Amino acid sequence: MKKYIIALFLGFSAMLQAQNAVSGIVTDNTKQPLIGVSVYVPELHKGTITDANGKYVLKNLPNGTLKLRFEYVGYASQNQAIDKLQKTNTLNIQMITSTFEMDEVIVSTAFSKIQSQNVMKVEHASMRDLEKKGTATLIEGLATIPGVSQVSTGTSIGKPVIRGLSGNRVLVYSQGVRVENQQFGDEHGLGLNDAGVESVEVIKGPASLLYGSDALGGVLYFNPEKFAEANTFKANFSQKLFSNTLGSNSSLGVKTSTENWKFLARGSYNTHSDYQISGGDRVTNSRYNETDFKTGIGYSNAAFSTVLRYNFNKLDLGIPEEGIAEQSKSKNTIFPRQGVDNHLLSWNSVIYLKNSKLDVDLGYIANDRSEFEDSNEAILRMKLKTFNYDAKYHLPKIGNLESIVGIQGMHQTNANFGAEYLIPDATTNDFGVFGTANYEWKSNVIQGGLRFDNRKIATVAHGVLGEEGSFEAIDKSFDSFNASLGYKTNLADNLTMRLNVASGFRAPNLAELTSNGVHEGTNRYEIGNSNLKTEQNLQTDVNFEYGNTHFEFFVNGFYNHINNYIYTSPTGTQLENNDVFEYIQNNAKLYGGEVGLHFHPHPLDWLHYETSFETVTGKKQNGDYLPLIPANNWNNTIRTEFKIKNWFDEGFASLNVNTTLNQDNVSGFETSSNGYTLVNLGFGGKVKWGKTAFNVNLNGNNLFDKKYIAHLSRLKTDGIPNIGRNIVLGVNFNL
Repeated sequence: MKKYIIALFLGFSAMLQAQNAVSGIVTDNTKQPLIGVSVYVPELHKGTITDANGKYVLKNLPNGTLKLRFEYVGYASQNQAIDKLQKTNTLNIQMITSTFEMDEVIVSTAFSKIQSQNVMKVEHASMRDLEKKGTATLIEGLATIPGVSQVSTGTSIGKPVIRGLSGNRVLVYSQGVRVENQQFGDEHGLGLNDAGVESVEVIKGPASLLYGSDALGGVLYFNPEKFAEANTFKANFSQKLFSNTLGSNSSLGVKTSTENWKFLARGSYNTHSDYQISGGDRVTNSRYNETDFKTGIGYSNAAFSTVLRYNFNKLDLGIPEEGIAEQSKSKNTIFPRQGVDNHLLSWNSVIYLKNSKLDVDLGYIANDRSEFEDSNEAILRMKLKTFNYDAKYHLPKIGNLESIVGIQGMHQTNANFGAEYLIPDATTNDFGVFGTANYEWKSNVIQGGLRFDNRKIATVAHGVLGEEGSFEAIDKSFDSFNASLGYKTNLADNLTMRLNVASGFRAPNLAELTSNGVHEGTNRYEIGNSNLKTEQNLQTDVNFEYGNTHFEFFVNGFYNHINNYIYTSPTGTQLENNDVFEYIQNNAKLYGGEVGLHFHPHPLDWLHYETSFETVTGKKQNGDYLPLIPANNWNNTIRTEFKIKNWFDEGFASLNVNTTLNQDNVSGFETSSNGYTLVNLGFGGKVKWGKTAFNVNLNGNNLFDKKYIAHLSRLKTDGIPNIGRNIVLGVNFNL
């Protein structure tokens, strides 16, 4: 039977084979050929570069529509689509010089449009851009994006906050798979390393139509690094040094591709001592170590494309409970500490039919989290295993109408192996079905969709009821219908408007349903509520963008109403010498937005000025403020670009002044926070030395060693300041 199945599959593939090819010449605005232009087909994970005559060739391409991307430093990226591929296709491109951001393809939305054609405003940032800012961790880099901030525990643990929502209300995707790592805990970090990540996309608002539960507040979508161009081999080494934490971040990667096959592998090691505050003291046991390994293998032809990726991440995190105590430069963590091992396996396949295609993502995550109080025997150990599936069928295009139907789901188990239980053993099952459509005419786009989801949670009873750490069994089912509708149009030349209305939902997590004990780090006894209902929200977003050769401007505004918002409230009693808090629900609202501009004056082509302001306010139905709402922020950057003869290329120098205002709009259990201003400097570029070339970055963050405490720092209650001055040196070699 097996041989018949294989023969049938091979025969089916042979029928689908098209052996199409695209070729052309890429020139500049003087019609001179450009050498080394990257020509990439994102869906096939396949690319090439132009030769000495500016020529490129891509073979073994599928039928139907093909999207190509052309990139070259100093020129505006171009995205071109060929609707109906023939056996041979010619596409010549003329690149235009540009000093502004590229018009990126947005992968996190349904139809993978470029940003200027996308109905939803999505923030895009490359890892290269974030590296130029010299931040120590991935989450610190993300927090520089307008509308994004972080709940931090020192420099080692950071959780993303999108427009005031965090934790299980923000969904994180890596390698096309939703990341599940007990993210309900404030002291549980992102668990991702920036090495081997190409870029990040941020959806600031409900994305439940595409992602289901937990995308109520938004999505962080990490795009993995690309494979090498066809018939090439590349090796890369990068090293970063951090003065404040005496830290080091090393990464080595290799990748190679043939016409059909492709492979890559990257290993990284990150180690830091306790971070230093203004004045020179170190925060005891804020040190951490991280090991990360990523690999991937792919194959593509005219019938299908498939990519298998694997990521292993190991974290050894110190928990800074003593504040500023014993001073040490050691990188070996002491007690209490966390140990987290995370395995992520993803498999993406696209099958091309005559006028349609099937896109399937499968993912498996094994998260092993241990907490050690005073010995190497874990007092708390949880193993979370998650299997994800996501299948989308792109229906044949009808005129200007594109449509997708799909199913999505998750099977998850949580098991405890330590002496203490934070949440019970449990099984969670998700299932969702959705449909969405996109219609374009002239400069207008309208997009909408519907979705139904069901989440079932079943837990196992544990302990003696009434005692700390005991749980009674629950068996819950949560249903939700969601919809979205968006419209994009050009109001005038270079002026774009986007209007979106979307609903989202989040089923209560295990901690909210079942907690019964002291939550470490919060110093309070938390009691869950098995009668909690699903959080359901409706958000309206409006975006205006204007851009010409020398000026860009944007305004984003939003209003988010949430029914059954879940939060903790004091009962007025004590257990285990801690105040008792219970989970309750109330309606809530959040509103605010971001505004910014980018000015590039002529004839000063080397000068850039960028500024942005972001604000968010969160309130309960009774008028009280919500907790963990970031303070208003005003960010200003002056950046220059330059070249020094033939030995220093793509040079830049930047001065950044980041002002965070007072946060006086606090909940009943928070304290106000004072504002502060940080000054940062950056310098870098590509050094050419004979046949050797490497990139270098030198950054000075918090240059004046300002002493401050961020409002969303979990060390704020102990009066522990954030990191002081930090000089970061980074080099990147192509071997």
